[in-house]
This record gives sequence, structure tokens and C-alpha cells, in this order.
Amino acid sequence: MKKTALAIAIGLAFSLASHGVFAKDDDANLNKLGNFKRTDAKPGKSVAQGGQYAENLKKVLQRIKLPDGFKIELFAIVPDARQMAVSRNKATVWVGTRKSTVWSVTDRDMDNVADTVDEFSPSVKFDIPAGVCYSPDGFLFVAERNRVLVFPAAEYFMESPDTVAVPVVKQGELIPPEEESYNHTARACVIGPDNKIYITLGQPFNVTPADKVDLYRKVGIGGIVRFERDGTGREVVLTGMRNSSGLDFNPRDHSLWFTDNQVDGMGDEIPPGELDRVPVENGKLKLGMWYGFPWYGGGSTRTNEFKNTPIPKELSDKYVKPEVEMIAHAADLGMMFYTGSMFPAKYRNAIFSAQHGSWNAVKPRGARVMVTFLDDKGHAMKTEPFAEGWMNEQGYYLGRPVDVRQYVDGSILVSDDKAGAIYRISYQGK
Repeated sequence: MKKTALAIAIGLAFSLASHGVFAKDDDANLNKLGNFKRTDAKPGKSVAQGGQYAENLKKVLQRIKLPDGFKIELFAIVPDARQMAVSRNKATVWVGTRKSTVWSVTDRDMDNVADTVDEFSPSVKFDIPAGVCYSPDGFLFVAERNRVLVFPAAEYFMESPDTVAVPVVKQGELIPPEEESYNHTARACVIGPDNKIYITLGQPFNVTPADKVDLYRKVGIGGIVRFERDGTGREVVLTGMRNSSGLDFNPRDHSLWFTDNQVDGMGDEIPPGELDRVPVENGKLKLGMWYGFPWYGGGSTRTNEFKNTPIPKELSDKYVKPEVEMIAHAADLGMMFYTGSMFPAKYRNAIFSAQHGSWNAVKPRGARVMVTFLDDKGHAMKTEPFAEGWMNEQGYYLGRPVDVRQYVDGSILVSDDKAGAIYRISYQGK
């Protein structure tokens, strides 16, 4: 008889716990959780749905412009909502934050509106758990500032404050502890077609100091790293990235795409934001490619700090230009490939990405969802706004989209960390 998914999950957790994965200085609750002992933690917070605040958000959504046949609705009130991951069986949406909470958002009666929004695994002390991703076989991964946790059978334990939790990258081992920062620490993650976990590591500076460049290239800060799902086999996938909060694989050719936020302080209109692609060779990602930073601030714009410094040949030989140069300082964050069947055929395999909006541009911009269409060779062909209107006539943000994720019925969800909400966009046309 085959083992059940829960039995496999419990076996994995017990194996990792018994082999000393837990660091001595880790939170004591993780030791208990990995050994299936109760922590006596109190139930986590719950967020009330509905009410006047929900009605106010619905009024904002009346302003949103979409292509003909599309409709946007409030899915859930979720404080500080950032990256999202959608589960398999309960249609639960796991939502990360830049604070200390991961939320479980569940539409229990499947009417396309969440019924419960609860704090997930409150006995775990999270540290900027922005990055959440869900494996095809039901494992929830949470990428924090400097740790990666896996929650085997997260759906099974979601109603309890005690949840099987295993550190697959121990505290202080995702990046060197002395490089921990309060800036650019919102990781994003995805499970690749090779069953490995891929994680973005933003570098903390506006422009990396010259004396940090070699270290950051070595450990993958300002790049993307990947691991086996048990945390072994760390590899640096790419470098030359400034700060990314979104990545996904093209399901057709298995190329890896990511957004990148570019240098501030060079003016409102430069440098451009980026949507980038990691090429594939013989069916595998080309590792070690370089995406320009810190010599380039975005696109072909050279940074003031490095414009007089020659680019090393080992980097220039591996330079990859952006697939799309986005409007400067729109803060392109989460992205995904659309694989559903609800939307018209032209959106199949298109990229949906969120523009959070600038924090310092004199002329506000962003606060919208973009769509990028690919050509037959898998390269970007055209990018255009898909959903916009979260900025009023005076230039104030009424909402700030962060992530875009496909829901179980083929609609898409959009998180908004300003409003503290998730919206659902569906197609109502023929």
C-alpha cells in the first residue's frame, strides 16, 4: 500500500528533526513542532470579513479599468498582503507579509469570496515571511529574510496553532547574517519544473558598494539561488539583479522569468524597470548569466557609481538584456504565467505582473497590473496595462498591487498591501 501524503510529510519532518536540522538557537517551538509535540500556543488572529471597510474597497474597485468582458471583485480583506500561493485541495490561498504573519485565506463555500482569513501557524515566529510558494504535491514553503521553512501537509494542519514546520535552510544560512538588512528583504520563491526551490535575494543598497560586489556574486545576493527541497545542493542561478519580488517559469519552454526593480535617485524617467528571462540550453537553464547590476541601473542606463569602472569580461560575456523595459520606478513586483482556461485564448501563456507604484517619483506611476504577450519563440512581444485605476486624479494611491496568482477556477488574484486586500479578476464574456 502506498503511503499517504500525510504519512510522507510526517516521515520527512521526523527525519529532518532527528538528524539535527534544527539549530540550537532556533525558536524552541520549531523543535517541538518537528517532533510533533504541542507548544500550547494560543490560536492565531482572525480577520473579520465584510463590513464598512469591505464596502469602501468595493467602491474603489468600481474605478478599475479592465478589457471588455472582465470583472474585478473583492476576494478577501488580508492585512499587509504580499506574495500569494494557492493550494490544491481546499483552495486556500497562503499570503505572506513583510511583517511577522502568514495568512491562510479560504473560500469554504466556493462562492469566490473568502469566508475565513486566519493567522497561519502562530506558534512559529516569522521574520518577514514575504515569499510563499506551494509544491504540486502539497508542501508549503515560506522564504523569510534569512531562513526557509517548509510546512508539510499545511492544508491538513491549517486550523491548529501547531503545524509541522521544518527549517530546510536554517536561520542565518540563506545569506550571511552580517548582510541582513531591513531593505530589499522581501523574498519571492517558486518550485521549478526540476522540483527545486528558487528564491530571489535582493541586495540591500540602492547601488551595491564596490567592496560588496564579489561577496554578493558568490552567495547570490542580488540574484536568484536554488536548492533541493530539503535545502541541500545550493546553487547561484544568476547575478546582476538589484531587487526582485517576482519570478515564474514559462510552462512551455521552462525558461525562468523575473521582475527587477531598478536604481532610485537618477530622475523620474530613468532607469527603466525590467522583466527578465533566463535562457534555456538543451532543455536546462543556463546558469551564471549576468543581468547588469550594479554597472547598469536598469536597461542600458549606467549607474553614476560604476559608469567609469570597466565591466569585467567574465560578466560582459554573460550579459542578458531585459526582455521588457518597463516604465521607470513603477516598482514591478509579483508575476505569473497564465495557464488557465477561463480567459480568452490570447491570454494563454501570457505573463501577468503587478506594478506596486513609485515611492519617490514626482509624477506618480504604476499601481496597476500589466500583461506581457510572448511570441512563438518564447520572447516578449508586447506589454500593455491589463487592470488600472488604483491611483486617483490627484496622484494618490487607492491601492498598490503586489502579486498576481492564478486561482483554482482560472481567474486571477491580485494582492494589495496598501489596502490590505486580495481581489479576484474573472472573465464574464463569451
